[in-house]
Amino acid sequence: MLIQKLNDCEEIIAGDGTVLRELLHPDKQDINLRYSLAHAILPVGKISIPHSLKTSEVYYIISGVGEMSIDSEVCRVEPGDAVYIPPNAI
Repeated sequence: MLIQKLNDCEEIIAGDGTVLRELLHPDKQDINLRYSLAHAILPVGKISIPHSLKTSEVYYIISGVGEMSIDSEVCRVEPGDAVYIPPNAI
Protein backbone atom coordinates (compact mmCIF):
# COMPACT_ATOMS: atom_id res chain seq x y z
CA MET A 1 0.00 0.00 0.00
CA LEU A 2 1.26 3.44 -0.90
CA ILE A 3 -0.08 6.48 0.92
CA GLN A 4 1.44 9.85 0.13
CA LYS A 5 0.81 12.72 2.54
CA LEU A 6 0.85 16.16 0.91
CA ASN A 7 2.89 17.75 3.70
CA ASP A 8 5.53 15.01 3.39
CA CYS A 9 6.11 15.77 -0.30
CA GLU A 10 8.95 18.11 -1.21
CA GLU A 11 7.80 21.58 -2.21
CA ILE A 12 9.17 22.67 -5.58
CA ILE A 13 8.94 26.22 -6.91
CA ALA A 14 8.76 26.10 -10.70
CA GLY A 15 10.30 28.80 -12.88
CA ASP A 16 6.87 30.41 -13.36
CA GLY A 17 6.24 30.60 -9.60
CA THR A 18 3.95 27.56 -9.41
CA VAL A 19 4.29 25.80 -6.05
CA LEU A 20 4.32 22.04 -6.70
CA ARG A 21 4.25 18.92 -4.57
CA GLU A 22 4.33 15.65 -6.53
CA LEU A 23 2.23 13.02 -4.78
CA LEU A 24 2.48 10.23 -7.35
CA HIS A 25 4.77 9.99 -10.36
CA PRO A 26 5.46 6.83 -12.40
CA ASP A 27 9.06 7.88 -13.13
CA LYS A 28 9.88 8.57 -9.48
CA GLN A 29 8.10 5.74 -7.67
CA ASP A 30 7.81 2.03 -8.29
CA ILE A 31 4.14 2.18 -9.28
CA ASN A 32 2.23 1.06 -12.37
CA LEU A 33 0.52 4.36 -13.11
CA ARG A 34 0.18 6.07 -16.48
CA TYR A 35 -0.07 9.60 -15.11
CA SER A 36 1.32 11.78 -12.36
CA LEU A 37 -0.59 13.36 -9.48
CA ALA A 38 0.65 16.64 -8.07
CA HIS A 39 -0.69 19.42 -5.88
CA ALA A 40 -0.04 22.81 -7.47
CA ILE A 41 -0.70 26.37 -6.40
CA LEU A 42 -0.54 29.01 -9.10
CA PRO A 43 -0.51 32.60 -7.75
CA VAL A 44 -3.47 34.78 -8.77
CA GLY A 45 -2.92 36.45 -12.13
CA LYS A 46 0.00 34.18 -13.10
CA ILE A 47 0.27 31.56 -15.84
CA SER A 48 2.08 28.25 -15.95
CA ILE A 49 4.84 27.94 -18.53
CA PRO A 50 3.70 25.72 -21.44
CA HIS A 51 5.29 22.28 -21.06
CA SER A 52 4.96 18.69 -22.19
CA LEU A 53 5.41 15.41 -20.34
CA LYS A 54 5.85 11.91 -21.73
CA THR A 55 3.18 10.64 -19.30
CA SER A 56 -0.37 11.87 -18.91
CA GLU A 57 -1.47 14.21 -16.14
CA VAL A 58 -4.75 14.81 -14.35
CA TYR A 59 -5.51 18.18 -12.80
CA TYR A 60 -8.28 18.49 -10.20
CA ILE A 61 -9.20 22.08 -9.44
CA ILE A 62 -9.71 22.67 -5.71
CA SER A 63 -10.11 26.45 -5.62
CA GLY A 64 -9.96 29.48 -7.86
CA VAL A 65 -10.93 29.84 -11.50
CA GLY A 66 -8.85 30.11 -14.62
CA GLU A 67 -8.20 28.83 -18.10
CA MET A 68 -6.61 25.51 -19.01
CA SER A 69 -4.83 25.37 -22.34
CA ILE A 70 -4.03 21.99 -23.88
CA ASP A 71 -2.46 22.16 -27.33
CA SER A 72 -4.76 24.57 -29.24
CA GLU A 73 -7.83 24.14 -26.98
CA VAL A 74 -8.61 26.57 -24.13
CA CYS A 75 -11.37 26.03 -21.54
CA ARG A 76 -12.43 27.72 -18.33
CA VAL A 77 -11.81 25.65 -15.17
CA GLU A 78 -13.24 26.00 -11.68
CA PRO A 79 -13.44 24.07 -8.41
CA GLY A 80 -14.62 20.50 -8.90
CA ASP A 81 -13.28 20.20 -12.46
CA ALA A 82 -10.94 17.34 -13.38
CA VAL A 83 -8.75 17.86 -16.45
CA TYR A 84 -7.03 15.01 -18.30
CA ILE A 85 -3.86 15.98 -20.16
CA PRO A 86 -2.65 13.34 -22.64
CA PRO A 87 1.01 12.36 -22.95
CA ASN A 88 3.09 14.81 -25.03
CA ALA A 89 0.36 17.47 -25.08
CA ILE A 90 1.45 21.06 -24.48
